[in-house]
Amino acid sequence: MTDHTADSVLRHEAIWRRIPGVVLILIAMVAWFAIGNPRFLSGDNLANLGLQASLLLMLALPMTLIILTAGLDLSVGALLGLCGVVIAALLVAGWSLIVAVGAALAVGLIIGLINGYLVSYLSLPAFVVTLGTLGISEGLALAISHGDPIGGFTPSIEAFYRSTAWGVPTPVIAAALFCGLLWLVLYRTRFGNYIFALGGNKEALHLAGVKANLVHMAVYVLCSLSVALSALLLLGRTNSAHPSVAVGMEFEAIAAVVLGGTSFEKGQGWLLGTVLGVLAITVLRNGLNVLSVEPSLQVLCVGLMLIVALLIDRGRKGEMAGAAG
Repeated sequence: MTDHTADSVLRHEAIWRRIPGVVLILIAMVAWFAIGNPRFLSGDNLANLGLQASLLLMLALPMTLIILTAGLDLSVGALLGLCGVVIAALLVAGWSLIVAVGAALAVGLIIGLINGYLVSYLSLPAFVVTLGTLGISEGLALAISHGDPIGGFTPSIEAFYRSTAWGVPTPVIAAALFCGLLWLVLYRTRFGNYIFALGGNKEALHLAGVKANLVHMAVYVLCSLSVALSALLLLGRTNSAHPSVAVGMEFEAIAAVVLGGTSFEKGQGWLLGTVLGVLAITVLRNGLNVLSVEPSLQVLCVGLMLIVALLIDRGRKGEMAGAAG
């Protein structure tokens, strides 16, 4: 085998290893659901699939940055519900949409600062810290709403959620722009380089003179602010605010990141993988809805898909290692 051929084989193996197992599962699911019900590939259902993916994408993309730093944020679902309740309550009380969204952003900023400070500066476990802010967020949402859904606010939010541009749902465009912005931040700025370094070797950043703790805290703040903005998509989808409507979405956000191949160790991961993970979860849930599968079984299927994808990736890595040996 010539050196050129060997290099070509190694490049193809590297590309194959980089593709997460979720891609194989995604292709299989699309084929299965399309055969099971032709309505799955209809224009209306594809648009609905995009709408469903846009909200999860807004949560999963910043979660990728947090996991790249070897962290975790369990509070995003409860915080999403809290921000939705804050916006709805202020709108019903007569405040403008700008004030309501500003208040939600302030709530997100506070929660992000709490998470980031305790995890980065005090070195507390991210799991415990964000579990605490999950309880705080859910408790505040219940207190503000008295446990009841809040509706009757301006229809402009729902109108935005249902609107289209060039035939594409506006929330899908917003999520795509957000993805592009995070891609630029992660791969084209020093801040992005620091994020990868935080997951690999935080002490090296300190020795290089970088304010690693501040960068670490900024990642959690960025995630919480993204969640606060995502509350607009949630309100547009449901046309009401409920304190517990988004509890559990943190599971799907984390699952999407892991499905995409991002590791909890050594700062290894990529945003495109997270997009694929979001698509896989959305396709699975949407397809099961089309087939009239109960919601409780859908959560079970998401968990099974996560385990299967991890097993596929592990098997392929073992196969590559054996071939290299």
